[in-house]
Amino acid sequence: MTDVEHHYTTVDGHRLHYLKAGTSGPPVVLLHGGIIDAAHLSWGAVIEPLAERFQVYALDLLGYGRSDIPDVQYTTKRHIDVLEGFLDGVDLDETSLVGISLGGGIALGFALRAPKRVSRLCLIDSYGLGSELPNGRLSYVLSQIPQFNTLSIGLLKRSRSLARASLGSIVYDLDTVSEAVVSDFYDQLQRPGVATAFRSWRKHEVTRPGYRTVFTDRLGDVETETLLLHGAADEVFPPAWSERAAVRMPNAECTLVEECAHWLPQEKPDLCVKLLTNFLT
Repeated sequence: MTDVEHHYTTVDGHRLHYLKAGTSGPPVVLLHGGIIDAAHLSWGAVIEPLAERFQVYALDLLGYGRSDIPDVQYTTKRHIDVLEGFLDGVDLDETSLVGISLGGGIALGFALRAPKRVSRLCLIDSYGLGSELPNGRLSYVLSQIPQFNTLSIGLLKRSRSLARASLGSIVYDLDTVSEAVVSDFYDQLQRPGVATAFRSWRKHEVTRPGYRTVFTDRLGDVETETLLLHGAADEVFPPAWSERAAVRMPNAECTLVEECAHWLPQEKPDLCVKLLTNFLT
């Protein structure tokens, strides 16, 4: 297997960490999700297999993983700006983008901003394809009271079993999650400033009517060849979002993955690699 290397680059004075693997083939940039996530958490099981065919870059978003956590307002637009700076920093004029959850919304937003820089686009359980909040008004109320999230993170930090159980909200079958992944997640919970970026992002992006950033009216402008993947059992963002988006995008197809929820790269890594390789090749 190809070695996975740790690298850093600086964007707007902030240090960004990313994983790099593979020395040949077209470049692919992987973007993880929100809450408690990082490049190695969402993508750790698929980076090395993908690196056999591609040059893989897996970025820790600003405020996540080993990247800096500056005291700024985190928004989807800021993450798109940082992605643009990252691509400039690592000299990628054109690349394929693969994003899961929040990362999907970032990838889609960048593809709309700079279509000539995105060769292919894959959105997995993506944000930005609808406005409906998963728990209605409760989602809005919780977004405006960050202390609830701080308290819940504090509880998860103290109990590995609770941390493991919390992953049940994003996977179809918790028994399929390896103990190594649980350990990585639990270790991530211990990092100083964890979830700071998510709380800031959520407070900005969650409004009374629904999510603030919605690209549905612009999907017809996405000329980039696009694959939408969505876990059929996803309870974070509805699978119908991806199905609807594929109809509205000129060059898109959608695949629903059975017995899968919100974390395809970790729930079904072999299938994820196969689907991505077939699409990106």
